[in-house]
This record gives sequence, structure tokens and C-alpha cells, in this order.
Amino acid sequence: MELLFPLLILALLVPMFLGIRRQKKEMAKTTELQDSLNIGDRVMTTAGLHATVAALGDTTVDLEIAPGVVTTWARMVVRERVADDVADEGAVVDADGDESALIDETPEQTQHRLDKE
Repeated sequence: MELLFPLLILALLVPMFLGIRRQKKEMAKTTELQDSLNIGDRVMTTAGLHATVAALGDTTVDLEIAPGVVTTWARMVVRERVADDVADEGAVVDADGDESALIDETPEQTQHRLDKE
């Protein structure tokens, strides 16, 4: 019974310590990302907005959310840098991963392909 109290305290403190450690690591990673931003980087904000970095200030970042539309945000809202997938957005890919197979497909061919599946 004498060991129960110290074990209970240990069981409560260890997860709390590990959680604080993980939170510090995530904060350091986010700070490093925000400090390494460059003009032209594609980023995602904490609100889920995808944009391109247009200008950088000490505590702010100007994000181009559409051609010619630039908004100013705090640097802290930048969550992550995203891959530049702008060139591949309109590509059509079939189930096998073949882009060219579906590009010249007629509506009848599409219906026939869907009926087979």
C-alpha cells in the first residue's frame, strides 16, 4: 500500500512529461518552417488555405491566393509547405495510373468502361 501512491504519481507525471516533450518538438519544427519560408513557396495555412508566398515581413507573410489577389497573414498561420502540383491538376488518370488512356475517350467509351467495372 505504501508503494501505491508513488506509482500513481509516476503514472500521471510520465505521460504529461512525454506530451510536453512532443509539443516542444512540434513547435520547434513549425518555427523552423516559418523561418525558412521563401518567396514563391506554396504553403497551406492553419485554415486550410493553399497559397503562394508573395512577400515576407518580420512577423507577417503576404500570400497570393489567386492571380493578383494578395492577402497579409501572420507568419504563425503557415502550417506546412506543400508540393507544387499546379502542372498536374488537370491530368486525368485511369485506375491503372495511365494518363493518356482517358484523354481521347469519347462519352460512349467512358460509359462502356464504367459498365464493365
